[in-house]
Amino acid sequence: MFESTLPAGVPDLLSVSAFRRYLDEISRGPDVDAGASRLSGLNPSLLQDLLRFDGRSAEGEGLEVLEVLAACVRHGRALLVHLQDGQRVVPLTVFPAQRLVHTPVPPAELLAGDPTVLRVLHVEPALLRPPGHPDRTLVGERECHAPLGPLLWELALRGAREDLLPEIAGPAAYRLAPGVDLSALKMAGTQAAAVHRLRRTTSSLREIAEWPGFDRGRAMRLLNGLYLQAGLIVSRSHPAAGSDGWF
Repeated sequence: MFESTLPAGVPDLLSVSAFRRYLDEISRGPDVDAGASRLSGLNPSLLQDLLRFDGRSAEGEGLEVLEVLAACVRHGRALLVHLQDGQRVVPLTVFPAQRLVHTPVPPAELLAGDPTVLRVLHVEPALLRPPGHPDRTLVGERECHAPLGPLLWELALRGAREDLLPEIAGPAAYRLAPGVDLSALKMAGTQAAAVHRLRRTTSSLREIAEWPGFDRGRAMRLLNGLYLQAGLIVSRSHPAAGSDGWF
């Protein structure tokens, strides 16, 4: 028998089939609206934000991870996100204010496979509290915490979403915010060169897509990643915004 790789005290992960049975049970409850079985007890504005994407997801599939995490960051709400990773369900608690996540599966392991197949099965308000909370019984294991920024970056670059997030789409020009710290992110070569260029110039999506090593898809992924680091200035009035017909 192989020993568990999870930290002591962390429960075994549920199978997808067992978790779907649980979702089926709660969906049969009274006064359950469409989509509520996987978007439970959320703040009304956050719920409406996520329902935009929920209506597009195929029957039986979950939401895209990046869409959910972007909404979590945008609204500043701590959430418990249940991810489908193959045949297992991984609980991911997101603390946007602290820029932390808590998960029994290290993010590096979660991203080691194909991040495009990760899906969100269920979202609810966080049950855990971030480190430093006065009630330590509500704080998860220290070794299960990790920075949020690198996870968002990798999901933006390698995850399922290939289009710009709605908040930065449309006629716009982009520039990196002064002083933003990206030192924790993995980037090299043409990515690093593009980030350096965005520190100095304001550019449209079309212009970025024409830079060495880039195309439209890579440009959109880069912009999503920078936006989720709170490092992107989006200008709707810059002259470059009006010259871009890619929206």
